[in-house]
Amino acid sequence: MAEHLASIFGTEKDRVNCPFYFKIGACRHGDRCSRLHTKPSISPTILLSNMYQRPDSITPGVDVQGHPIDPHKMQEHFEDFYEDLFEELNKYGEIESLNVCDNLADHMVGNVYVQFREEEQAANALKNLTGRFYAGKLLFLQTISVIKYLNRGERIQNGERTCHV
Repeated sequence: MAEHLASIFGTEKDRVNCPFYFKIGACRHGDRCSRLHTKPSISPTILLSNMYQRPDSITPGVDVQGHPIDPHKMQEHFEDFYEDLFEELNKYGEIESLNVCDNLADHMVGNVYVQFREEEQAANALKNLTGRFYAGKLLFLQTISVIKYLNRGERIQNGERTCHV
């Protein structure tokens, strides 16, 4: 029985734990989800929900005034954001992985995932960033247990990072 439960944990067959939350630290159903969203008390990974706001978030390729946005300006906007974020997060410890979601689903849009080398570094970042604002919005942070998802994304190695929208 224990082997069976372990084999289905975090999958669609698991009727107790939410597979979406298990995989990405967010769920499309939010608080209405019928399954558990197990949040670890400590983890090397934190999620900053809906932090990145694209200039064309209302209509892709068009700014809020209805003017087309140059793709190079979009890239520059993202790189400025990424650099600001990296510099701030790096104050709290060594970053293993830093991913910014470019997804239009409400539960993922602009989510930032940061995995630190040590759990204590993530806890320090969480403590110091809670209650702070970025671009006029209160930051919403939480520890998450997501690791596989992050390891597929961009990696930061030897202090070098790459970023793209």
